Amino acid sequence: METPFFSVSNLSISFGGIKALVDIGFTMEKGEIFSVIGPNGAGKTTLFNCISGLYRPDKGKIWFMDHAIEKKSPDAIARLGIARTFQNIELFSHMNTMENIMLGRHIHMRCGLFRGMAMWGAKSFAAKEEIVHRRAVEKIIDLLELQNVRNTLVGALPYGTQKLIELGRALALEPALLLLDEPCAGMNTQEKEDMIFWIKDIQDDLGISILLIEHDMKMVMDISSRVLAINFGKPITLGTPGDVQQNPEVLAAYIGQEE
Repeated sequence: METPFFSVSNLSISFGGIKALVDIGFTMEKGEIFSVIGPNGAGKTTLFNCISGLYRPDKGKIWFMDHAIEKKSPDAIARLGIARTFQNIELFSHMNTMENIMLGRHIHMRCGLFRGMAMWGAKSFAAKEEIVHRRAVEKIIDLLELQNVRNTLVGALPYGTQKLIELGRALALEPALLLLDEPCAGMNTQEKEDMIFWIKDIQDDLGISILLIEHDMKMVMDISSRVLAINFGKPITLGTPGDVQQNPEVLAAYIGQEE
């Protein structure tokens, strides 16, 4: 039997007696957009933290392209090809757009990020490597239409633009699997529509698989191939967006009975 591109099985973790995740399981196919939904406190970000290595689960397995990753460090997981964004922006406000996205290239740098920057302009391996990585970042800047803010300090930029830069930094790792933790949180309607456009481009043009957490149900239903709904750390249902949206337990726990 062929091994899935990505899978989670019987994943559980507790904090001080509180069960944050209980027997969570699902599989993803390569190229898929798979979404995880649930009310606040359902365990969605805890799931991402387990996948990205920030938390070590109490039990269960996480497989990514034939690698068991549930006990690996965040750096090792990133090197295997998993990148993530965070619900709260984690950029360096005193650095510009180019520099923030360049930080995402660190796992591909043989001479080290800051050494390469310090030796910029010198006729050395470090300088040549810097050119290669800057070209990669320029492609991301073009993809996300960030040309006008390339040299602007990110702390001076609008919230929606900062979210886009964080997405760009994750793409700079050249991931096979991208974890997006509420990419549209805090955005206005136009910014959300733009984000949906770019997520589809990332899937279609770059061939990156996407695991998504998002509260905007319209976005989830529009772009996801399958959806897992969880509540109190436990799975409710898994299926197509249409099936999940009509599930009575999901209506009660997440969308609301009145809707």
